[in-house]
Amino acid sequence: MSELTLLVTDRGLVESPRWHAGWLWFADWTAGEILRLDGDGRAEVVAKAAAPPLSFDFAADGRMLIVASGEGRLLRREPDAEIAPFADLGGDGWNEIVVDGRGNTYVNGPKLLLVTPGGAVSVEAEGLAFPNGMAVTPDNRTLICAESYARRLTAFDIAADGRLSGRRVWADLDGPPDGVCIDAAGAVWYADVPNAYCRRVLEGGEVLDEVKLDRGGFACVLGGPDRRTLYITAARWFGMDRMAEMAGAGRVFSIPAAAAGVGWP
Repeated sequence: MSELTLLVTDRGLVESPRWHAGWLWFADWTAGEILRLDGDGRAEVVAKAAAPPLSFDFAADGRMLIVASGEGRLLRREPDAEIAPFADLGGDGWNEIVVDGRGNTYVNGPKLLLVTPGGAVSVEAEGLAFPNGMAVTPDNRTLICAESYARRLTAFDIAADGRLSGRRVWADLDGPPDGVCIDAAGAVWYADVPNAYCRRVLEGGEVLDEVKLDRGGFACVLGGPDRRTLYITAARWFGMDRMAEMAGAGRVFSIPAAAAGVGWP
């Protein structure tokens, strides 16, 4: 593959990259900021939060949805930039989020939740081994969730109303997956923190590509005008209780991809 291009440096724990409305967006959990990378490569702060995790995605109408883990709520950034409560998740420990093509939102943590466009919440799965990044196929029929502690990608069937069923192992992996995305060849890219790479795998686990990093890979997304650029957020990991020590250790990279991105994110 081509060599990595360094886009952003001197950030903290960078996570949740999203390609939306022609821009690359990402979160800096250390700084408590969500940022947008402009055409000149400058990172503009668009939202702030009190504490990590700081996972986010975009609703069907373009409004940003933010996981407020400690509050047990899903927040929504309104057009006037006000951040207001949108849905009550209950409890705490919530982690990742993805919004599908129908406008349904999935949030994981202690459980895997479905949040409808109207804000109704239902439990769709339990007992996941530290669920992390999620992605939805372009036909809106399959959700793929990274289970970090189980070292696998797990798939669910999505019904027309957004409900999940048919839980199964999509691929067993060599390391703990974090953020994920899907490409037009039906492969999944996943980031791996301890092994410091991003890998592209088919269902069943066959490895197609690998991008080696100089620090932990936290998440990846396919974006750019034709969605053929893989954006990677990477940082040095010291633990959630040592978040301040990660200041300056976060970077965002890009590299051309073999197949275009599809689905969500």
